[in-house]
Amino acid sequence: MILYAVAVMVGVGLLGLSSSIRVVTQFERGVVFRFGRVQPAVRGPGLMLLIPIADRLEKVNMQIITMPVPAQDGITRDNVTVRVDAVVYFNVADPVRVAVDVQDYVSAIGQVAQTSLRSIIGKSELDDLLSNREGLNQGLELMIDSPALGWGVQIDRVEIKDVVLPDSMKRSMSRQAEAERERRARIITADGELQASAKLAQAAETMTEHPAALQLRLLQTVVEVAAEKNSTLVLPFPVELLRFLERATPHTAHVPTRTAEPTTTPTPANVHDEPSTRHTQHAPVDARGFAHEQSRFG
Repeated sequence: MILYAVAVMVGVGLLGLSSSIRVVTQFERGVVFRFGRVQPAVRGPGLMLLIPIADRLEKVNMQIITMPVPAQDGITRDNVTVRVDAVVYFNVADPVRVAVDVQDYVSAIGQVAQTSLRSIIGKSELDDLLSNREGLNQGLELMIDSPALGWGVQIDRVEIKDVVLPDSMKRSMSRQAEAERERRARIITADGELQASAKLAQAAETMTEHPAALQLRLLQTVVEVAAEKNSTLVLPFPVELLRFLERATPHTAHVPTRTAEPTTTPTPANVHDEPSTRHTQHAPVDARGFAHEQSRFG
C-alpha cells in the first residue's frame, strides 16, 4: 500500500510538473495570467515554468499577417460605380494589449479595413483610383492604423489590388483615349505641315532670286522619276520657265499691209467699131484701204 501511494504521488507530481512546463517558439511571445491577473512581464522564446493551477499562458504570434480585404462596391466622388479590393499587412506590436484589449484582433483589423476601404472610395475620384495608387494606399494605411495602435497592432502596409469598372465605363474610357490619340496625331500633322510650308516659302524665295534654280529642280525631279524604271515619263512644264523664255526672246514688230487687187475697166468702142482694151494702172491705197481708180480716155 505504501508503495502504491508513493507511486500515485510521484505520478501526480510528474503530471503537475508537465502541465507547468511550456515552450515558446521564436516567433511567439507569452503572456501569463496569474489568478486571472495579467503579468506585465512578457515571456520570451524558450522553456518556462508556470505555477500549477495559478498561472495560465497565452501565446501571441508576432509574425506579419497577410489579410486580403474582400472587394467593396462603392461610388466615387465623381459618381462612378467601382469595385475595389485590397490587402493589409500587419503584425503585433504589444502582446499584452492584444491579449487583454481586443478579443479577436485579426477579425477587428479586417472589419476596420473594409470600412476604411469604402470610405476611401467615396472620397476619391476615378482618376485617383486608377493613377494615384500610392497616395490612396498611404491614406488607407493611416485610416486603419489609427484604431489598430490602441489594440497593440502595427499596420505594416496597405495596397489596393484591383479596381473593377463597369463595361460601359470601359467603353467610354476607350473612346476618350482614342479621341485623345487622334487629337495628338492631328496636332503633330499640322505642325509638320506648318514647318514644311515655311521651308517651301524659303525655297520659293530662293528660286525667285535665281531662276536657274527652278530648272535645276526640274531636272532633279526628272532624274528621280526616271530612276524608278518607268516606261512613261510625265514632264511638268512650269509657267515660270515659259515667262523666262518669253523675256529672253527678242520682240519684232510686224505691221500688216493690204494690197489692192488689180481691177479691169471696159473701154468704149472707137470710131471704127474695133474692140480695144485699156490697161489700168494699180491705184494707190489710202489709209482706209480704198483704191482710187484713175483712167484716161484717148
